[in-house]
Amino acid sequence: MDTNIIIVFAIIIVAIFFFIWGKIRSDIVALSVVVMLITTGILTPAEGLSGFSNSVVIMMIALFIVGGGIFQTGLAKMISTRILKLAGESELRLFILVMLVTGSIGGLISNTGTVAVMLPIVMSMASEAKTSARRYLMPMAFASSLGLLTLISTPPNLIINDALMSGGFESLSFFSFLPIGLITLSLGIMILWPLSKLLVSGKDREKASSSKGKSLNQLVSEYQLADNLYRVSIGENSPFIGKSLQELNITSKYNVSILEIRRVQSRKRFHKPVDMKLAGPASTFQENDLLYVFGNINDIMTFVEDNNLTLVDTQETEMGRNALSVSKAGGMEFSKIGIAEVVLMSSSKLINKRVKESNFRQLYNVNILGLRRKNDYIIQDVKDVKLHSGDLLLVQGKWKDIEKLTEETSDWVVAGQPMENAMKVPRNHKAPVAALIMVLMVVAMVLNIFPTVVCALMAAILMILLGCFRNVEAAYKSINWESTFLFAGMFSLGVAMEKTGASSYMADGIVSGLKEFGPTAVLAGIYIATSILTFFISNTATAVLFAPIAFQAAISIEANPYPFLFSVAIAASMCFASPFSTPPNALVMSSGRYRFIDYIKVGLPLQVIIGIVMIFILPVLFPF
Repeated sequence: MDTNIIIVFAIIIVAIFFFIWGKIRSDIVALSVVVMLITTGILTPAEGLSGFSNSVVIMMIALFIVGGGIFQTGLAKMISTRILKLAGESELRLFILVMLVTGSIGGLISNTGTVAVMLPIVMSMASEAKTSARRYLMPMAFASSLGLLTLISTPPNLIINDALMSGGFESLSFFSFLPIGLITLSLGIMILWPLSKLLVSGKDREKASSSKGKSLNQLVSEYQLADNLYRVSIGENSPFIGKSLQELNITSKYNVSILEIRRVQSRKRFHKPVDMKLAGPASTFQENDLLYVFGNINDIMTFVEDNNLTLVDTQETEMGRNALSVSKAGGMEFSKIGIAEVVLMSSSKLINKRVKESNFRQLYNVNILGLRRKNDYIIQDVKDVKLHSGDLLLVQGKWKDIEKLTEETSDWVVAGQPMENAMKVPRNHKAPVAALIMVLMVVAMVLNIFPTVVCALMAAILMILLGCFRNVEAAYKSINWESTFLFAGMFSLGVAMEKTGASSYMADGIVSGLKEFGPTAVLAGIYIATSILTFFISNTATAVLFAPIAFQAAISIEANPYPFLFSVAIAASMCFASPFSTPPNALVMSSGRYRFIDYIKVGLPLQVIIGIVMIFILPVLFPF
């Protein structure tokens, strides 16, 4: 055996040990493999780093952004809610629905694209059902590969079709894989339902992350915003029309605060969006404006009666015509304007000043809604309260203005992570846009209008440009870099196995030793060898390597090559015992908080059972 082959096998053994050990992050192990292959001279730097420019890795990054857009717009929650309605209270029915939907989509587009679409949906669904996503994410990733329903389901299918045509045999039809896909998907559901319990049984291995701040709903509840927030409409004869907030001096006169002004853009014929603005000194009023007013109900009623205003019913939609459909907490809409707590430092220049003297609205474009001092909440007559060191101020403003408050570290500290709260608020008004982008991506992939990676990149770019994310940084945060580096790093191992001949050495040794035992033994040997090799190199590379070997093995024993080549495609696609064997396995690793050993516990039994069934089923479907 060549020395380089021995080195490659040694690196594989070391990598597997660290993956199973689990004390070092999987992406660091993968990067260490790249370094070892380059420093030992097995690969050149260009070859070792080639995984980072591989189209599959680029597609993974793009699909993370697409999945993030689906989640950010609330589209995932909408879809998951419908699936939950079908499932009812049954976890088994929910599990079967996830498997069937994923397998069906995986039969039409790449399994990587399928998982990217389903990942945020399943995460949202598990959250809504108050169940662990760990039980569903790994089976969902496996279902994307189990659904071998069409010729375009996975690249190995196309590779064996090309091998058959090159050998002068008839091409496979679009649904040649349908019987196999139905069998594998059915087996997967039956096997994974009991096995998936292993993913959630026992004590959770991950420590609960410490809270970085109160949620928006917590703040709304603590400061009783919902009980003191009212909507007021401006009538046609109101003295407010044409005047600014500064001119009217409302806070001093009525002891209420106007927080937001919402105005329907009537220029649009069919869709009438609502223009939502934070109320400031220069804000002017128009007829039919809807004001969000904060204060005591008695003060609010005096304010309404004196100025020809109308108190809007709490159940009525914006401007009464379904003009706005958004996620609210206590009547407040947080897609553009948010709330946060600010802690006053002892060195703050605001100490002993009244709230109305702080000029928060003029200087920072935010409102002070309430104040917490020790265990007391002050929400009435806030403007006249003197500020003390340690006071917690509840401020309201545009998210970008709240974020700017973090720069004033000498006067106060912004509690929690306001921008993280902003990112959690779904951009529901962009859900139709995200849905259209997703559908167009799937159609483009099915019709093969562009290469799959290009379709994914176009969808990711559209998600950003059309506002499905709050900003570009939010899109980048949706990328799971651990999974990306894991797959890119392990790609170099596949290059090393092909370059040194280690993969050919494995394949030839297994196949040549089984010829004398008949076609079933050779078929089993090809299936097992393909399955083992897919642990270390991509399923596409494995299929490329074994397709000609399987074809020649069938010809040499004068057997029908179809079952042998089908065994290559199936074994290459059905690798479940490793997180880096296929992109779908890697995509769910971080989201499901899985360790390498989890894939072995759940994926290996599934892989073995399907392998045994296929070895006996293939000769029945495609006789020797």
